[in-house]
Amino acid sequence: MLRRVLPAVAAAGIGVAGFAGFAHGSDGTAATAGTTLSRDTTAASSAGSVRTARAADAGSVRQAAAAADFPTWGTRWGVHATADVDSPSVGMINKTAPGQDRITADYQVDTGRKVCEGNACSTFMAHLTGPVTGFLSVVAVDIPQDRLPGVPVQGGGGHPQPGGSRQEALNRAATWLTADNGAQVPYSQAKVWKDGYRQDCSGYASMALGLPTPGTNTVGLATNRSLTRPISLGELKPGDLLIDAAGDNNNRHVVIFEKWNNDAHSSYTAYEQRGDHGTDHRTLTYGLPGGDAEFTPYRPVKFGD
Repeated sequence: MLRRVLPAVAAAGIGVAGFAGFAHGSDGTAATAGTTLSRDTTAASSAGSVRTARAADAGSVRQAAAAADFPTWGTRWGVHATADVDSPSVGMINKTAPGQDRITADYQVDTGRKVCEGNACSTFMAHLTGPVTGFLSVVAVDIPQDRLPGVPVQGGGGHPQPGGSRQEALNRAATWLTADNGAQVPYSQAKVWKDGYRQDCSGYASMALGLPTPGTNTVGLATNRSLTRPISLGELKPGDLLIDAAGDNNNRHVVIFEKWNNDAHSSYTAYEQRGDHGTDHRTLTYGLPGGDAEFTPYRPVKFGD
């Protein structure tokens, strides 16, 4: 996706400031003129030159990606406290001139919530380490991609996304396998990871499903009917859960079903966050005949089926 100012807009002399700023949550559609802005730009000619420059210098984009250092465009972009465009502002980039600040980022979060500015859209928010610390929509970054190339993706956003796809949940689950500098996220019932989610099994499942940080506990995932509903083993689909909600926090557990391993359904592959190991992706038999009978299958209601 090449982000650039539409020719018709430039010809009419309307700057990108005519579109809504992302910090007010322009979800999935191009914003309309007259909406309160969280950032402005100067004349269309300035915005256009900044936007189209990205296509002219792919080499500099690759160099920036390698250094996790990127150019920006426009002015007055809000930087947020969490990976949520509705979270409080903690700063601003490009306060006085378009593209005056370069940003550095150590990871990015796929929030599942599309933000658009003009004809540029992204669901990703970058965790900035400079010039301001906080989260910035990738829409503000002057690159042709909808995410930062070469920067690790961590977890999901701070709000549940009803109707999110099963594949999105599995993709988010997979990010923790390599999120700790190429290694799995360590297990902990007391600590939270960089994306704000608790580093235990239920925090991990909450992250994959895009539930609010720091994550719902295992009992909540099994009993809260606004989150899940019981299903049969034969109904299991990718992204469904198998939960043992009995006992205490030392033996309760939840795993994320990916696929059956054979036609006999004698085992399956799942994602899990387990003690003494951390994030794992392996063959399991929890809940199956001959396996741990305490596990019951559940369907996240966000999948809509």
